[in-house]
Amino acid sequence: MSNFSKGKYAQFISDQSGMAFPYKEMVTQWDGLRVHVSEFDPKQPQLEPKPHGADAQGLPQARPARTEPPTADLLTSNPFNLPSGLTSKIVVNHPNSGIQVNDQVRLTATAGIGTIDTTLISTAITVQGLELSTTLAADITASDTTLITVDALAQTDTTGGFLIIEKINSTTGLFDNEIIQYTSRDVLPGKTFSGLTRGTNVPFRGITPANTTASSHSAGAKIYFSRKVLSLNSTNGYNLFNGNGSTVFGSYDGGGENCTSGPLNDIG
Repeated sequence: MSNFSKGKYAQFISDQSGMAFPYKEMVTQWDGLRVHVSEFDPKQPQLEPKPHGADAQGLPQARPARTEPPTADLLTSNPFNLPSGLTSKIVVNHPNSGIQVNDQVRLTATAGIGTIDTTLISTAITVQGLELSTTLAADITASDTTLITVDALAQTDTTGGFLIIEKINSTTGLFDNEIIQYTSRDVLPGKTFSGLTRGTNVPFRGITPANTTASSHSAGAKIYFSRKVLSLNSTNGYNLFNGNGSTVFGSYDGGGENCTSGPLNDIG
């Protein structure tokens, strides 16, 4: 059998337009029609949708998304300052902290601030005073809302504030700390806090984490207080409430090395 002609001079009638075109310029369209290349119409993609299988199952051993709890920031050397004069604030050097006014901040320190002058007016704050740490004087139940008594004087706000009681779960070994709000503190001896709201939390960087859980606590449990952020300052920091409100003769820096500033519940 002989080969087909190459159609060098042949014409072909388009199945689509009915016009004659050079035979060699014809193509077969998706619907089987022979058309000129200028008439070619590709198949609409929606005529051949891609098959869609079932959604994939969840990943094995997946972990749910979580909101990371706030953490304390490491500060520069001697980041705390007692300004000269009658003062009731502590100035904290903490650049780019994100701290906002009315946040509650807890400090840790390795050294105190200032000295005791010859007139016996205290211009010093000890490490314990900076950290506002003490211990629980008597057992309390999970439902006590009347008062909490501590073992040592705490230079805290007499008109209300927050404290945290450290507690370790005997089963899991994890911290079950409880934050408690109080509405008043006796002036002398300054060891009794009343008007309690149990199992609460405090704002830090403008965000208040989920509430803690009220539980019973035994005498001797560690207690820490937070300080309210009174205002921001122009030296890359902020001013914290200082309960002693004494007259400072000269400006003092202190705190030592490896001090931190963070949320009240920065333990556990």
